[in-house]
Amino acid sequence: MALVLALVVAGADATAHGASTSAPPGATARCRDGTYSFSQHHSGTCSHHGGVAVWLDGSSSSGSSTSVGTTVLLSPRSRAYGCRRGEEPDRRCSPGAYYSRLTQGVICSSGFRTGSIRNVPQSEKFAVEREYGMPATYYGHSIEIDHIVSLELGGSNDIANLFPEPGSGPGNYHVKDRLENRLHDMVCTGAIALRAARQGIAGDWEALYRHVFGISISR
Repeated sequence: MALVLALVVAGADATAHGASTSAPPGATARCRDGTYSFSQHHSGTCSHHGGVAVWLDGSSSSGSSTSVGTTVLLSPRSRAYGCRRGEEPDRRCSPGAYYSRLTQGVICSSGFRTGSIRNVPQSEKFAVEREYGMPATYYGHSIEIDHIVSLELGGSNDIANLFPEPGSGPGNYHVKDRLENRLHDMVCTGAIALRAARQGIAGDWEALYRHVFGISISR
């Protein structure tokens, strides 16, 4: 019996060691759902996989040094039920919100990581789904509970800044992700003010996409 137990313990140790060295070549981060990212920049890494669990490029995954401040709503939130689903959020329920201390200087600093401020528990995602008249369940890649003002722009994790966004069709979250990344770059180069970027993406992100990229979203 002692020999069997010793073999089990040894096997467990070997498994644990293997797990710690099982990252595929070139991976820069392990996501919270167990998948790996090969992103060469930190903005938006693992955005559809629960955020970053561990950076594999030598960066720190701790968010303790990021002081976000308080949530600021872009307009009042007047409803918490019967919200209208669509490519754009129902602004009565989801007006958009950001964190007061995530200024341009903070979000454009080399040490800023969206994974350090991402904190949307599944219970909050379920609450968003119920507000929009959806069964509270796991939708996989077909629906994402997305930030309206993106984390790259200092967006808040508050429910007022979340809505169910489709994963396919013209106005899907992949298209919006492209806009979010471009806006972050534009804010950091001074091409657009952070306030204008936040208001624009919360007000009508599809119109802002057309303005930024000079093309319409394919339909």
